[in-house]
Amino acid sequence: MTDRNRADLALLFCTVVWGTTFVVVKDALAHASVFVFLTMRFTLATALLAPTARRAIAREGKGAILAGTALGVLLFAGYAFQTLGLERTTASKAGLITGFGVVLVPLLQGLLFGARVSVWVWGGALLAFSGMYFLTVPTGSAGLDSLATGDLLVGACAVTFAFHVLYVGKFRAGYSTLALNAIQVAVTAVLAAAAIPIAHATGGEAARLRFTPGLAAALVATAAGATALAFTLQVWAQRHTTPTRAAILFSMEPVFAVATSALVLGERLGARSLAGGALVLAGILLSELKGPAPVAAESGVGTGN
Repeated sequence: MTDRNRADLALLFCTVVWGTTFVVVKDALAHASVFVFLTMRFTLATALLAPTARRAIAREGKGAILAGTALGVLLFAGYAFQTLGLERTTASKAGLITGFGVVLVPLLQGLLFGARVSVWVWGGALLAFSGMYFLTVPTGSAGLDSLATGDLLVGACAVTFAFHVLYVGKFRAGYSTLALNAIQVAVTAVLAAAAIPIAHATGGEAARLRFTPGLAAALVATAAGATALAFTLQVWAQRHTTPTRAAILFSMEPVFAVATSALVLGERLGARSLAGGALVLAGILLSELKGPAPVAAESGVGTGN
């Protein structure tokens, strides 16, 4: 088997892990409040990444710490929006809406950094926007006023992750990917812990934890599998395959989220939502395959859980 084939299999594994963890996280939220779960998840991930990243961070110095901290703020915001949204919407819709962030990356790149945005990217964005409308606005409703809170929160997550991908692309040329990844994960853990008393004091969310085998499994799956292992595999694999092949594989993440939600949770998308999901996926594929090369080809950061 060639390195390219191994890389494609590794990226497919990452995509499956990220797609299926929407269900895992939704189930975990029955046993822990959002910020308690995020604190435990990213603290465990930090502990797993620290042994290999410590020397890289020491070599990089203050600049990497500042860049990693900035990325960590965006990563925390993205996961906070996504996990809060998962409490209020279905795992399948959350997966599809999160995938919308992929389409936003080249648009934001054009708006913020003056990059050329091709007609294919605009076409992909139009398809994805149309799909989002069908996904989030019920038939016969009062238009955008009827958007569910959970869908809006996951939509905010998609926007935040798009900014995160952009700035990973901006910082990764100057610093070690391993160092940036470990720092941003550690910062996310710290911010999630800080958010626990703030959420409780403001009445947003009372701290809640019931440690069960299911919660333990969710922590292992998300911290070890979806964060430490998958991010590391992604960095290695994208050095041995093409951006186009990687983009095709990553576009399957929402598909795995929908399929897992149906098999495990019994969630079913209606005809309108299925059409919306198909449009979102079509928009992702169009903008990824016909648009510019991915901004953060070795970011170590996916768009999923």
